[in-house]
Amino acid sequence: MEWSELKRGEGVSLWRQIERQVIDGISNGTITGGDRLPTELELADRFDVNRHTVRRAMRALEDDGLIRIEQGRGTFVNEHLIDYPVRRRTRFTENILAQNRQVGSEVLATNTLEATPEIGEALALETGAPALMIRTLGRADDRPLSLSDHYFDAVRFPELIDGFKETRSITQALRLSGVLDFYRKVTRVTTRLPDKDEARLLAQPGTRPVLVSESINVDPEDRPVEFGVTRFAGDRVQLVFEPVA
Repeated sequence: MEWSELKRGEGVSLWRQIERQVIDGISNGTITGGDRLPTELELADRFDVNRHTVRRAMRALEDDGLIRIEQGRGTFVNEHLIDYPVRRRTRFTENILAQNRQVGSEVLATNTLEATPEIGEALALETGAPALMIRTLGRADDRPLSLSDHYFDAVRFPELIDGFKETRSITQALRLSGVLDFYRKVTRVTTRLPDKDEARLLAQPGTRPVLVSESINVDPEDRPVEFGVTRFAGDRVQLVFEPVA
């Protein structure tokens, strides 16, 4: 983007003029979502102002939701929010592909654990019963979007993790375990600040909230199949709840 010279002595503060140039660049398309802006020092040199003036402009833009400042990474223009439909069948890959975006998923951990009271209640298990956990990091256009923990009954699905490692798909792994279809029964959504690991994995500031979705999927016999806890980057996605057909 070509930056214009600031007009001094005309009654408009310098930081407001810098803010306006960024807004105009976003409006006319010369700055697009995901673009990294120059550093405070680079902008201060370009406009011949002190860094405090640039910082004030950046804070105003951040307050308006136009940019995000990521510690250690830089300042980025916010993209349009990704619509993430929550429906009877909710599948991450299908939702992202439907937005004409590149989808990616990284497996962070798989292990067996004892069911907590929360996991036990969701999966109809006794507290302390064996459960399986698969943690994944979902990406859209190579940008972290969701951090998900998927829990399953280890007795009912003893081969599920092996099936997941083979297929790289929870849906396909459940098929190999005899569950040909499953449905979303419950979805609860809250917001909170991320912990350090969540902020790091989602590449977002620890001061920016995440959307936390807790869900229970059941099979056609209404038996719990999966309990999921997903943390969505709050400035990149909006959950869209669609009525059951």
